[in-house]
Amino acid sequence: MGNFPDGMVEGTLTAAVRVSSVPARTSAIEREVVRLFDEHREPLLRYILSFGLSMHDGEEVLQEVFLALFRHLRGGGLRRNLPGWIFTVAHNLALRQRQTNQRSESILHGDALLAQEVVDDAPDPEAQVLHQERKRRLLRVVKTLPDQDQYCLRLRAEGLRYREIARVLGISLGSVATSLARSLGRLICLDQRS
Repeated sequence: MGNFPDGMVEGTLTAAVRVSSVPARTSAIEREVVRLFDEHREPLLRYILSFGLSMHDGEEVLQEVFLALFRHLRGGGLRRNLPGWIFTVAHNLALRQRQTNQRSESILHGDALLAQEVVDDAPDPEAQVLHQERKRRLLRVVKTLPDQDQYCLRLRAEGLRYREIARVLGISLGSVATSLARSLGRLICLDQRS
């Protein structure tokens, strides 16, 4: 991934370096890509990691997404709903990377979401244990959902609207609504039993 087209600075799209100011000699397209990168990097990386990819693979996919965006815009591609376009490309590239990893590894390592432990600031140890147990139960339920339901739920959690989710996943608007209702119903039912 070392060389970037048209003088684009390599550090612009790496996870380690965030560009706060873009040099004046960059093109309008480069500035737009950097702006979109700054706006969507974190939710997009979370979504990519939800496919069970390592952080390294997730960052590689993230870079590929924004390189594809740069090429798309430079080639005169449509600018309508760029966030939806970005999530669609990320979805497809993350699936491809996951398939590549599955072919090259005999055992998948745990879901990236389960690997990240969230530290709870609650001073009460009992409340912390209950919170962690509830989180584990909810994540177990999410993992038992069909892939499409999981994708819908994760995209919705990232703030995408139903219509955008339908475009990203290539399904109907009604399928998105049904999928989310079914998934949320299962999570609410589990939460009420707790």
